[in-house]
Amino acid sequence: MKKWMICLMVLVLLGFGVTKFKASMARTPQDLASPLQIDEPYNVPDSHSAVEGLTVDVTKEMVYQGDLLLVNKDHPVPKGLHPESEAVSLIRNAELIDGFGVLDNKVLLSPRMADRFATMVQAAGEEGIDHFLISSGYRDEQKQDELYRQMGSRLALPAGYSEHNLGLSLDIGSSQAEMNVAPEGQWLKENAWKYGFILRYPDDKTAITGIQFEPWHFRYVGLPHSAIIHENGLVLEQYMDYLKEHKSVSLTVQGHNYHVFYYPVSEDQTLQVPAHGKYEISGNNMDGIIVTVRE
Repeated sequence: MKKWMICLMVLVLLGFGVTKFKASMARTPQDLASPLQIDEPYNVPDSHSAVEGLTVDVTKEMVYQGDLLLVNKDHPVPKGLHPESEAVSLIRNAELIDGFGVLDNKVLLSPRMADRFATMVQAAGEEGIDHFLISSGYRDEQKQDELYRQMGSRLALPAGYSEHNLGLSLDIGSSQAEMNVAPEGQWLKENAWKYGFILRYPDDKTAITGIQFEPWHFRYVGLPHSAIIHENGLVLEQYMDYLKEHKSVSLTVQGHNYHVFYYPVSEDQTLQVPAHGKYEISGNNMDGIIVTVRE
């Protein structure tokens, strides 16, 4: 009887060990190399409190500058921005095309955005996903107005209220199939966040975004913001609310430690940010700024 019990226990332990082995093997090398860990939020002090950290001067104009600007039917592209000054025809600047196709010479994009996109599709290419096609990038207000008149409010936003007028969005296709079924679409849905991009209009968030499902429309927000959005299943509107609610969040992405802080800003002021490292500032296009510190 004792022998039988001992054998049974050995089998159970072996089964447990196999299960653990399978679970560890299910994680890809990229998962192991690019962990995402969201930590407890900082307790953001009042800006007048004496704390150790960064001293950052901000202006009211910064609320309307940066990569995190929320642009939708309620919040237009700020008038002080001039993304058209950076946008160029990709076909006429062939050195910017690397690992992807371009629909026609009307596709405009800044060199900075083209480089970010090329980095992402090169990573996809290493996994055999290599039929990406850009169909639209930056649009001026005249082009947006034409689309709005042709397609109507259900399929397009009026001029000045589209992310394409901001210069941070791309309509990405596949030369093989529609993006909702193409390998390129699936790869981006799962991996774009690692390169600072988010699927802007998911199928389960139409009530929040007011825009139908667009599996081709990706927006650049940068790390670590794309990681937080992806991890929590948010869209940009929800992320802005998330930051206002939490005030700060700390996380580790791909081996780097980040601290993100939200501050309401209504006038020029000096902020004491309780963190050290390189930092970036972006407005939210509403009422405040986000300070992102990378240690």
